[in-house]
Amino acid sequence: MAFSITTWNINSVRLRQPLVQHFLDTVQPDVLCLQETKCPNDAFPSGAFRKIGYEHMAIHGQKGYHGVAILSRHPLTDDQRLSYCGIADARHVSAIVEAPGARRIRLHNFYVPAGGDEPNREKNLKFAHKLDFIEEMRTLNAEAERDSGVSSILVGDLNIAPLETDVWSHKQLLKVVSHTPVETESLTLMQQSGAWVDLIRTHIPPQEKVFTWWSYRARDWDVSDRGRRLDHIWSSADLAPALRDLQVLREARGWERPSDHVPVTARFEF
Repeated sequence: MAFSITTWNINSVRLRQPLVQHFLDTVQPDVLCLQETKCPNDAFPSGAFRKIGYEHMAIHGQKGYHGVAILSRHPLTDDQRLSYCGIADARHVSAIVEAPGARRIRLHNFYVPAGGDEPNREKNLKFAHKLDFIEEMRTLNAEAERDSGVSSILVGDLNIAPLETDVWSHKQLLKVVSHTPVETESLTLMQQSGAWVDLIRTHIPPQEKVFTWWSYRARDWDVSDRGRRLDHIWSSADLAPALRDLQVLREARGWERPSDHVPVTARFEF
C-alpha cells in the first residue's frame, strides 16, 4: 500500500495558506510536515486543511516565530512536543501515524535553529544554540520503538547541508553557517548515532547536487542556482527498502510569493 510524506518550511503558514492548499490538492501526500508556521496554535488555519481531507493534526506554534505542524489524512496518536537547550520555543512536534498496511510510524518534525551569521560559538550565541540543539538531538534513536512495532521518520528544516554536493560551492561555503565543518560533522554524528537513514541520499546518489533552499537575496535564483540542501527526510532502516520515489519540487520556489524552501516528498510502498 502506498504512503507518502512531505516536509516543507513554509515561512508563515497563514501568509502562504493558498500555496499549501494548492500543494495538498495537487500532490496529495498522506502527511505534510510544516516548519516555520509562525503562528500560535489557535491561529493555525486548521479548518481550511480539514476541509480538503487533512483531519488529523499535531501543532506546536508560537506568535511570529518558529512553529511546526503535522497534517495527516490518517489518525495521529501519542503527540509530543519536546524542548531543547532549556528553551521553550516551538521547534519540535512528534506523533505516531497509523499508516496504510498496518504500519505505525513515529514522525519527528524539526525546525533546527539557523545559527546566525558568525560561525563562532564564543562570539555568536545563536550558533552555540544551534550546535547544542544538534547535540541534544542525539538522544533520538530510529530504533527506539521498534520493539513496540513502531518505525521512525525524522523530517524538517535541519538548517545544515552536510555533503559537498548539498551546496552550490563547497569551497566558498566552508566558512558560511549551514556548511561549516563543525555543523556538518555534528549532524553526521547525530545521524549515525541515531541509526537514521538519509532517504534523499538513498534515492539520489551522493555525487549529484541536490538543493531544497534558494535565498531570497538572489536576483535570479533559478539561473544562478546557488542553493543548499537544508531540508531532510530520514527514517529507520526498516523503511528504507520500501522507498519508491523522492521528489524535490523545485518549481515551487518560483510560485507567487513563495517560501525560500521547497517541498520534499518521499513515497513508500508497504
